[in-house]
Amino acid sequence: MKIFHVPCLEDNYSYMIIDETSKEAAVVDPVEPEKVLHLAEEEGVHLKMVLTTHHHWDHAGGNDKIKQLVPGIKVYGGSLDNVKGCTHKLENGDKFTLGRDVNILSLHTPCHTKGHISYYVTGKDEEDPAVFTGDTLFVAGCGKFFEGTAEQMYQSLCVTLGSLPRTTKVYCGHEYTVKNLQFALTVEPDNERVAQKLLWAQHQRKVNHPTVPSTIEEELETNPFMRVDLPELQGRAGCHSPVDALLEIRQRKDKWRG
Repeated sequence: MKIFHVPCLEDNYSYMIIDETSKEAAVVDPVEPEKVLHLAEEEGVHLKMVLTTHHHWDHAGGNDKIKQLVPGIKVYGGSLDNVKGCTHKLENGDKFTLGRDVNILSLHTPCHTKGHISYYVTGKDEEDPAVFTGDTLFVAGCGKFFEGTAEQMYQSLCVTLGSLPRTTKVYCGHEYTVKNLQFALTVEPDNERVAQKLLWAQHQRKVNHPTVPSTIEEELETNPFMRVDLPELQGRAGCHSPVDALLEIRQRKDKWRG
């Protein structure tokens, strides 16, 4: 299995997932379809499916166009989301395959939108796990609570995504890492892992390299929204439960102008 970044718009990422055995490919949130088709041509692969994380235009806005450009392509999306061009509606736990060796599991991760889907993808023999988290989980951050509650975000981040294997690579929908880590230091100023990762992320951006992917393990060490089970973090938020701490930190982030 190969995964390629496709930078789109100002700070979005689409991704191409390739089953190397069959040369079939899936694309996550192809908001600029022409870029995706150019990469497919370069790599000599056949586009078979679109994996849409959620209905917002900067993620689903290219679906109708890619259907015109690639007749018969399947477009997956959450059953509770009004995803443009969707041909296959997904529920939590739905499984399907790309080519011969790539397995895809649909994880319902609501809050940013009601029907937000994250895609857990593994290669042959469950190797090289990756999760495409759209706008639910960012590197060192999480999405705004547009259509859901703190309880839902806690379930999505800390239970659903947090229980994935720690080596799972995290591919999110936007390049927000530097700002997210700067904010994370306001929550946990003594977290050395956050400070180290911020320096690394700043260097990556300076040379125009992505800061994605992260891993679930790194997020559990550096992402304040995934660390709300820790009593010391709840204390810093002035709260006594993980859900209350998550809400408090999100509200601080919404107001923060770092």
